[in-house]
This record gives sequence, C-alpha cells and structure tokens, in this order.
Amino acid sequence: MSNQKHTILLFDGICNLCNSVVIFIIKRDKRKQIRYAPLQSDIGKALLVKYQLKTNFDNSLVFIDNNKVYLKSSGALRLSIYLKGLWPLFYPLIFLPRFIRDKGYDIIARNRYRWFGKREKCMVPSAQMKVFFLTYEYEI
Repeated sequence: MSNQKHTILLFDGICNLCNSVVIFIIKRDKRKQIRYAPLQSDIGKALLVKYQLKTNFDNSLVFIDNNKVYLKSSGALRLSIYLKGLWPLFYPLIFLPRFIRDKGYDIIARNRYRWFGKREKCMVPSAQMKVFFLTYEYEI
C-alpha cells in the first residue's frame, strides 16, 4: 500500500444527513487535512477495494486514518479528534464496547433516508469546498 496523503472520509453521497455532516466537518477540520469522497463514486469504490471492504458498502461512514480503516461509531469518534471546538471531548467514548456504540449508530444509519431524505445524485461540492474532495487524480 502506498502512503496515505490525507485522512479520508467516505460517506453516503445521496444521504442528506451525510452531506450535511460533511459540510459541518469541513468547517471544523482544524488543519484542513481530511478529504472526502462519496461511497458511490469511482474513487470511493476504489478505496473500498483497496481496504478490502464490499463495494456496496453504504450503511456506514468509512474513515481512513494513517492507512487504517474505522467504521461506524469508531470512525465518527476517531474523526472527532480532528475537529476544533469541544468535539475531541467525545473521543473517550471509544472505550465503551463497540457493540453498544454501534447500536445507536445503526439506528440512525437505518433511518437516515426516512428522517432526513435523500438526493437523486451525489452532492456536487461548491467551488470553495471542491478542494477537499478526492478526484480521479488522487493516487490510491
């Protein structure tokens, strides 16, 4: 595996909640080091293959940090340490058993389209945010 240049968040690109969370994270990323790609995109699918995950993987965020994959609540908590403000204070929840943490995550993931809606296509980032999204040129 090549050295990872950025910390990466793969997300459900048609989920309104997920898109809102990405915008929220971009605004709070301390060092602007997280990069994003929809799970449905070619680059997202290529990263899923690289990290040996199913390419139809769509019920979890995938957070890749230092070439290690974190899923569901583990990914969300790991991501919190990159954010400014009080968000890193959530990271100690990582010590709770994963099956407990993931139960809450799964409830939200299962209902996200019903509660927040979904789009026909993946979001197109604004010109200002486009720089944070992975493109075909990204070296996998």
